[in-house]
Amino acid sequence: MAHGAGGEVMMGLVEKVIVAGLADLAPDSPVPLTSLEDGAVVGDMVFTTDAHTVSPLFFPGGDIGSLSIAGTINDVAVMGAEPIALSLALVLEEGLPIEDLERIVASVRSTCEEAGVGVVTGDTKVMEKGAVDGVVTCTSGIGRRHPALDGNLSAVGEVREPPEWPSDAAVAARDVIIVSGTIGDHGTSILTTRETYGFEMDVPSDVAPLNRLIGNALGIGGVVAMKDPTRGGVANALNEWSSKSNVGIMMDEAALPIRDDVSSVCDLLGIDPLEIGNEGKVLIAVIPEKAEEVLEAVRCSPHGADATIIGRADPSFEGVVLETTVGGRRYVDPPSGDPVPRIC
Repeated sequence: MAHGAGGEVMMGLVEKVIVAGLADLAPDSPVPLTSLEDGAVVGDMVFTTDAHTVSPLFFPGGDIGSLSIAGTINDVAVMGAEPIALSLALVLEEGLPIEDLERIVASVRSTCEEAGVGVVTGDTKVMEKGAVDGVVTCTSGIGRRHPALDGNLSAVGEVREPPEWPSDAAVAARDVIIVSGTIGDHGTSILTTRETYGFEMDVPSDVAPLNRLIGNALGIGGVVAMKDPTRGGVANALNEWSSKSNVGIMMDEAALPIRDDVSSVCDLLGIDPLEIGNEGKVLIAVIPEKAEEVLEAVRCSPHGADATIIGRADPSFEGVVLETTVGGRRYVDPPSGDPVPRIC
């Protein structure tokens, strides 16, 4: 299970087996398979694909339908593209109630309508009872280079050489790290919904399409990297930036936006909310000259009201470091896997 949990164990499998076996098939992409970003660049388009196997299928604030669509839209958007079309494949278990499928399709529709992107093709399969757990989905998305991206990168060019696209490898000294809202909501929602744990509370998931929020940020300029911290959470995402950009990242624990109920569940189970997956949040690295403007633009989105600055890039050390509320510092290592399995 750790091989699919989004942390170091999974990355080792992906790099050593999958990327090693396929990377040479398309070596000329400006953002190729080997970059291990949230999508690939093909010409002036971004292409991404994602599978979803969440348990339970329905949870407070969403279901596997909204999760599938929002996750793919966000993967396209954080690459600096405007999502324009989606595919949806459904693998259904024999015996799945038609009412459940109708509910999932309705959720897909409402998420597409919110994002302004449609499903244009897909596939459906049915497997024997017990061969798949209810529903497994696979979504793909394509997006056109966002019209605001060139202006965004021109702002970066005022202070240093801009990347061609927002990139995990483009974070540099003094860049400011913004998170668009509270962290750990989705994974905690899944945890509290599972009967195994016996929680008597409903923590709503943060599942949401963020393409409009991200467009607001790009419209201000100065954004160098974006990432949706899904499996492995904020800890894994920031460690990817640190490793690929060869720069340290300092986080301020006091600035981390964490809901009280999420914090309580994590404390009870001994889980670090930094390692829990999110499905409606984005991390944005922006040049310091534009940080406050970008923050205000993100807060103008209904999904960004709780956005805040959580840290900065610092070349004086390696890795990700958390400045704690008691005055100390500790390294935030990349997790071996997400502590909550099958959240997306």
